[in-house]
Amino acid sequence: MLSMKIGPLAIPTQLAILYLGLLCAWLTGWWLGRKRKADPEPVLFRLLLLGVLVARIGFVIRYHDNYDSLLGMLDIRDGGFMPLAGVAAVLAGAVWYLWRKPLLRVPLSAGLAAGVVVSGLGFAVLHAMLSSQQMPDLSVRNLQGEPVNLHDLRGKPLVINLWATWCPPCRREMPVLQAAQQANPEVEFVFVNQGEGQQQVERFLQQQALELDNLLLDSGARLGQSVGSLSLPTTLFYDADGILQNNHLGELSSASLRHAMRVIAPNSTLDTLPNSRKNTP
Repeated sequence: MLSMKIGPLAIPTQLAILYLGLLCAWLTGWWLGRKRKADPEPVLFRLLLLGVLVARIGFVIRYHDNYDSLLGMLDIRDGGFMPLAGVAAVLAGAVWYLWRKPLLRVPLSAGLAAGVVVSGLGFAVLHAMLSSQQMPDLSVRNLQGEPVNLHDLRGKPLVINLWATWCPPCRREMPVLQAAQQANPEVEFVFVNQGEGQQQVERFLQQQALELDNLLLDSGARLGQSVGSLSLPTTLFYDADGILQNNHLGELSSASLRHAMRVIAPNSTLDTLPNSRKNTP
């Protein structure tokens, strides 16, 4: 399952796991801290902000050549973070707080341990589920009305983008994906429209002056249901054997696309991607 429904919202499963870990950390710290009259909640919140900030800074530094403005660096809609950098920052901050605030040592350390264990188990289970997920045996149609089975696309690294014309993030990321398709012929890029008709899709391509190969129509939006995605855009990264290696829910920037593609095509010429997304309405 790539995303989860919480009320009216669909959020990435990875984010839901992080929320659960944070909740466990807070509850554990609160329960142990109340006996010692030491509430670790403010410290946990500061450590969370520190981890997010450092993870983003690490990502921007790693892919600085894909950003041409401060606004783009601050735009976290692309989901660009370096988790290891964030974890290292949180651990360093925790050590500093544990040294400076003796009363918080037990509740803070226990809370962090609980959060790490719960999040770690959650990510381990999710990784095990996704690592064995094969490309769905699903037939869709191209713009000429001919059936195309997704299994027939196997044979080289494959990027499948689920999108719709009514989806603003989908529209904004299209120029980045178009440039990636043109720059990386060794990778198969496939654009599977969810739930719309041929004329509507063709009109959109003409209006936006887009030239996309492998554009397919999934009128029943079955692919999104099959892979467990409840939101658009969703981008799936398969290896040459059709095994899912990575996924990205939400808008892609050239930096986040470059980062996600490393697992299926480490030698791709992604430096030729545009430095920023177009402001497509």
